[in-house]
Amino acid sequence: MSLRLLLPPRGSLRLLSPLHRHQTPRPPPFRTTATGVPQRASSFFSIPIRAFTSISGMAAGTQQQTVEVRESVELTEEEERIFARLLDVVRHFGLGTQLRVAGGWVRDKLLGKGSADIDIALDNMTGQNFCERVNEYSKFMGEEQKGIGVIQCNPDQSKHLETARMLIYGIWIDFVNLRSEKYAENSRIPTVEIGTAKEDALRRDLTINSLFFNINTKSVEDLTGRGLEDLKKGLIDTPLPAKSTFLDDPLRVLRAIRFAARFSFTLAEDLKEAASDEKVKSELGSKISRERIGHEVDLMMSDKHPVNALCHIRDLGLFYVVFAFPEKLEPPALDKHDWLCVSHLEAAWNLAHSIGRSVFSGGSDSKSQVPVVSYIIRYSLKLKASDADTIVNIHVASEKFAELILLLESNENLETVKEKLDDEYLEIPTDLVKRVFAGLILREIKGFWRVALFISTLVYPEVGNASDSLGKQDELDKMKERYISVERSITELDLDGVWKMKPLLDGKAIMGVMQVKSGGPLIGKWQQRLVKWQLAHPQGTMEECMEWMKQSEQQSKRQKIECST
Repeated sequence: MSLRLLLPPRGSLRLLSPLHRHQTPRPPPFRTTATGVPQRASSFFSIPIRAFTSISGMAAGTQQQTVEVRESVELTEEEERIFARLLDVVRHFGLGTQLRVAGGWVRDKLLGKGSADIDIALDNMTGQNFCERVNEYSKFMGEEQKGIGVIQCNPDQSKHLETARMLIYGIWIDFVNLRSEKYAENSRIPTVEIGTAKEDALRRDLTINSLFFNINTKSVEDLTGRGLEDLKKGLIDTPLPAKSTFLDDPLRVLRAIRFAARFSFTLAEDLKEAASDEKVKSELGSKISRERIGHEVDLMMSDKHPVNALCHIRDLGLFYVVFAFPEKLEPPALDKHDWLCVSHLEAAWNLAHSIGRSVFSGGSDSKSQVPVVSYIIRYSLKLKASDADTIVNIHVASEKFAELILLLESNENLETVKEKLDDEYLEIPTDLVKRVFAGLILREIKGFWRVALFISTLVYPEVGNASDSLGKQDELDKMKERYISVERSITELDLDGVWKMKPLLDGKAIMGVMQVKSGGPLIGKWQQRLVKWQLAHPQGTMEECMEWMKQSEQQSKRQKIECST
């Protein structure tokens, strides 16, 4: 799981924009808690935001840059071979087809980046017909014919024309004919017709994605007259007027943001104005499915600059459209959730880079209460329910880590923790309290324990030990030091992987030791004690464990008899 799904802001969102309240997907009715850790919701916001606001307004104030753009496309040997074969097909059958590679491949090649995403636009036939000719030519050459995959029209996934796909020299190539699009009012599904290369370029989302590489002439074609210029300027703009472009397909707003963040490009002023338009925002909330919005957010948060992407979403007034909140929230909403979200994301991003390695790899609520983090992921973004559950568990574990960090650093809460672990049958030796307590937390959260530790270090003030006397870099260094120290302590306690530890006795064996004929709560409590005993005695054997259980049971009975007399 990547960083995009694990940061605190997702669990802190509480307010649904009135403009889009009626557009929120309708899950089963429930009350919604404001955080993944409802019993301490207020602590989530007590971390000093002043330390994490260096990017406030960043998206709006980004300066245009000069981007190094190559004069021509340099083909790899693989690409040369593929394109030569396609031209052989055209010549052999006298098709007269102009073959153009479209979109992102051209952009990335001109930026000096590699790309395996080859989409070829055809000017006089369908993709399926051309793929059939490729196979005919292969047969003529005595070569194996390849299967042809046809992706049918699917407007809900922005597939307005049939696309054919086939494997050529080990690379999947998509083929589609050039097209023009006309949108009817109140619909984002266009009427699609076969078009010219210029019409196809003009109907694309962004100028930097409207470039073609003509395979026949081996040249770059900028048919909008602005693609190369905007690429060199590092400018994100639309080939046609931005507002009409966004109203035709409002998802293009999020695509513009995603590419601006990916390349650290500037959003054009007219594009920003159009993206902030109330009608465009309303159309984004009503026309576009939550699945498609969630997919775009997923791509943004998986990319190189997720903080920049959220800055744009916030500054363009799209935050409460993209992250649609539930209607009823407890406790009441706080102001500036969009700013809090970006600030926390930046803090987490900086801390993760400061630590210098990935920590992002792999509850306590009643049935009538669902944390907002779960609501956002399940319903607003339509991502995996299992991801939502994992994130809620991470937030719950992060609070327990706050207590563990204090224990590992200062022993300040040693007696309190020991009291929680001890009962009439089991007393944890003082020098093993840390191992047992940490082990129990790790067994709950398993492979995501570093993420929970990371969030705990970032969020809880008593852990982060933020001070007004510390500058931003000092606070970052302090959090980094704390994270590394606790991670090292857990490793030295030999607890990494402790969730794989198997109990020495199963429920049936425990029933035998206790001399009872049926299970129930009693056996469940002994299973919990058994885990604690094993954590305190990592080298203990099954026989030693059984002997401890018998002695503990006998001692408890004697104490009860003494008390009764």
